[in-house]
Amino acid sequence: MAVPNPFNRADYLLAAHTHRQLPPDGGREVAFAGRSNAGKSSALNALCGRNALARVSKTPGRTQQLVYFGLPPHEGKYLVDLPGYGYAKVPQDLQAHWQAFLDGYFGSRGALAGLVVVMDIRHPLKDYDRSMIGYAMRRGLPAHALLTKADKLSRGAAMNTVQAVRKDLSATYGDSVSVQGFSGETKQGVDELRAIVAGWLEI
Repeated sequence: MAVPNPFNRADYLLAAHTHRQLPPDGGREVAFAGRSNAGKSSALNALCGRNALARVSKTPGRTQQLVYFGLPPHEGKYLVDLPGYGYAKVPQDLQAHWQAFLDGYFGSRGALAGLVVVMDIRHPLKDYDRSMIGYAMRRGLPAHALLTKADKLSRGAAMNTVQAVRKDLSATYGDSVSVQGFSGETKQGVDELRAIVAGWLEI
């Protein structure tokens, strides 16, 4: 029997470029971070079972704001899409703005319940990925490393990468960071991701 998807009514709520534009700091939210082209939009769409909830861009790095998705009927529960950089040609002043915004967001956002760090399984644990996990660890929040595009590797190679990433993160953070393989294309790992995010959001 299919498990009901608690995210299938997710809907765009708002995009915030400054702290003043964030929703009231109550309830619970889970943030998604990932370098440009890591497959973050595809992962959010697969999580929610919606094809175009998060925009899948042909020009990576277009998410320039914190994008909030509400989860009716669960009042005050949100998914938050953080801006992803890598390939994007981002002006230096905008980078500085985002650095300050994210520092403040991770440092003081009481509603934040966990962080999913999306990485291409073929290129995991880049500096950006480690810095995002570091944000969560400093706040004492759980983090989940989502290794996307697992369909691009053989099953054995994908499993080996997941194990290697798990070993690396475990050496630094113990069991505070969970790791899984994932494919938005084949929906591999979608149920596992839903269970983790739903648990953090308490829905």
